[in-house]
Amino acid sequence: METTPIPDNHTTQNPFTLTASSSSSPPIPPSPSRYEAQKRRDWNTFTQYLKNHRPPLPLPRCSGANVLEFLRYLDQFGKTKVHNTSCPFFGHPNPPSPCPCPLRQAWGSLDALIGRLRAAFEENGGRPESNPFGARAVRLYLREVREMQSKARGISYDKKKRRKQPPPPPQQQQKLP
Repeated sequence: METTPIPDNHTTQNPFTLTASSSSSPPIPPSPSRYEAQKRRDWNTFTQYLKNHRPPLPLPRCSGANVLEFLRYLDQFGKTKVHNTSCPFFGHPNPPSPCPCPLRQAWGSLDALIGRLRAAFEENGGRPESNPFGARAVRLYLREVREMQSKARGISYDKKKRRKQPPPPPQQQQKLP
């Protein structure tokens, strides 16, 4: 079977790609990364929470206490079983049967959420020194949640230690003859 070569001046276009030459409309901006999309959803959720707050709370008046209130509100939507100290499964990561202990937001989810909201606050005009997501009370709350969940589930959240790079071998000086 013989094929016909395509002339050099002829270009083929993929019908699924939009370029300035194939469309007179302005180029479509690339879709945001997964992180950016999640950050925007989190920010919208938080600002909606402030609007529904009684009385409604303007963002500049938001404090670390309001952030803690928001985190506690989110607990009702959590999926992580956190055993009470009185529960027979306290300290067991995989209990053999169900128990009435509450479902809460996992520490890692809260930590990531606070990181995204902290960045979104500043991207939306907030000053870093007045960022309620970086408040000491929020950091302490996250630490308490981490410790409580680690004890309740018998899981350690210790930081991984970095390995030290071995020192480079000493270079030997060569003697000139």
